[in-house]
Amino acid sequence: MIKEINSPKLKDPIFIAAWPGMGEVAYRTVLFLREVLEFKMFAKLEAGDFFKPAAVVVENGIIELPSIPAGFFYYFKKKDLPEIVLFLGEAQPPLEHAETLSREIISFIKKYHVKTVLTFAAKPEPIDHKVDPAVWVAGTHADLLSKFEHFNAKILKDGQVSGLNGIILGVGKRRGIRGACLLGEIPFYTIQIENPRATTNILKLLNQYLGLNLNLAPMVERSKYIEEEIDKLVNHIKGGEAPAPSMPVPLSEDDLDKIKKDLAAYTKLPQSAREKIEQLFKSASADMTQASVLKQELDRWTVYKEYEDRFLDLFRKKPKKDEPH
Repeated sequence: MIKEINSPKLKDPIFIAAWPGMGEVAYRTVLFLREVLEFKMFAKLEAGDFFKPAAVVVENGIIELPSIPAGFFYYFKKKDLPEIVLFLGEAQPPLEHAETLSREIISFIKKYHVKTVLTFAAKPEPIDHKVDPAVWVAGTHADLLSKFEHFNAKILKDGQVSGLNGIILGVGKRRGIRGACLLGEIPFYTIQIENPRATTNILKLLNQYLGLNLNLAPMVERSKYIEEEIDKLVNHIKGGEAPAPSMPVPLSEDDLDKIKKDLAAYTKLPQSAREKIEQLFKSASADMTQASVLKQELDRWTVYKEYEDRFLDLFRKKPKKDEPH
């Protein structure tokens, strides 16, 4: 299941793991670490036993089975800095397999004498997207919580950490490995959008805890961009054309309901995909033969339902220029 490319010589490394989840908080945190530090891949998790295809992929009429999500192990080793083993999973399997998969990973990392596991998660809260989000911590041991509290993390007294980002900590504790999950607050109406502000605050805390000397400027800039995009959407929903106010404004329940619905379509797509879909709508409006290409793109991103009314409008008879309206 786990295939090693090589076996690095490490001394009591910290293990950091992440899978995709709400707000992409966990995944983006680990992705940033992998990109800015000199991590080297040394093993691959092939999880075919845990992922069963629910559909086939069709391209140009040809059917193929979808690729199976995998996970990759990396290591970081540099003088005067803590050694780290990093795991980045492409997708979470069905929850009935979460504990078994966690046991496989924990068994593997124990051979490298890992004593501490860190994971990350999002904590949806009724806050505005411009509020500076707090970072919370839940851990396996009280003294570990105290260390993170020293860096201004709030202790999560009650609740749960769902998915593999939480379950692996419980499995690790049974095997004698200490662990903690850092949870970044995100607005509950933006759970389907990347939240770099929450990711940034987690990275700030992690930077202090591990002394990694990270340059977080790119994440700060990304935060500004995402907030501007949400501002545009909120203003559009509320019927305004003016720029968003610099201070957060209260949203009504109707606003929140509409935001959640629109964000489901708007924010599950990367910017490049949104732009391509908009271009295809323009093309299909001028040339109906392009409608099938548009439909394929909507299906590829599983957002057809969100665009269904607009797509069907393409097929409704439009009055000719010389016909009365």
